[in-house]
Amino acid sequence: MEIELKTPEEIGHMRRAGLVVADALARMRAAVAPGVSTADLDRIAEETIRAAGAVPSFKGYHGYPASICSSVNDQVVHAIPSPRQVLREGDLISIDCGADLDGWHGDAAITVGVGAVDPDLLRLVRVAEDAMWAGIAAAARGARSGKGRLTDISFAIQSTIRKAGRYGIVEGYGGHGIGSAMHQDPFVQNSGRPGKGPMLRPGMALAIEPMITKGKPKVAELDDGWTVVTVDGSVAAHVEHTMAFCDDGVWVTTAHDGGRAHLGDLVTAREPVGASE
Repeated sequence: MEIELKTPEEIGHMRRAGLVVADALARMRAAVAPGVSTADLDRIAEETIRAAGAVPSFKGYHGYPASICSSVNDQVVHAIPSPRQVLREGDLISIDCGADLDGWHGDAAITVGVGAVDPDLLRLVRVAEDAMWAGIAAAARGARSGKGRLTDISFAIQSTIRKAGRYGIVEGYGGHGIGSAMHQDPFVQNSGRPGKGPMLRPGMALAIEPMITKGKPKVAELDDGWTVVTVDGSVAAHVEHTMAFCDDGVWVTTAHDGGRAHLGDLVTAREPVGASE
């Protein structure tokens, strides 16, 4: 396992990339409505990313043809945007977006309801978000204590989901290291025992990425070679943020506030070096 450790200046570059992603996701969230196609959302993302002087991390990655992944209802992750996939009232859409700015990456995902949505589905989204923030907080606390290990994140995500109800935790997909490449070591599972894997320390950067379902966790990849769906047809939610470990705390590079609303003083007291350039 080769884990890339970043300098404070490099984390600052990641913050700039992360803000591009945050802006793109904010614009897409505002655009989600019945009658909007996933291709429309992809166009918004690419325009926002390129206007900021960045390039979409996803486009061309292993041949992927778009700037976002736009997964609707039983599509868990990696669904390709299409003008034929038009959002309908009551849908859930997961939007995953990445940006490369000057060779440094940000990666984040949101799940959004379309119009009036079943409250049970909105709760599914909240559970996924709560699990993501629990994983980020566990990472921050572990790094601060000097005793944190990678699977502390996995355990916190799993525990939050299990306490919330009978949701499926998708296996085989999860978070990852990130920095000068979009996907790096280590892989971050969304379940597992704590206290295992690499120590969490300054210079690391991770994308924390829960994926949960209303039903069973088994998934399958479609013939397009990308789209992952639930086998039982249950609706899924997928959320993600990129976080970086600094000397005096963490910084959620893809959150406009750096994560402070959810993490409080676990967030570093300083904006990453060079983030405002």
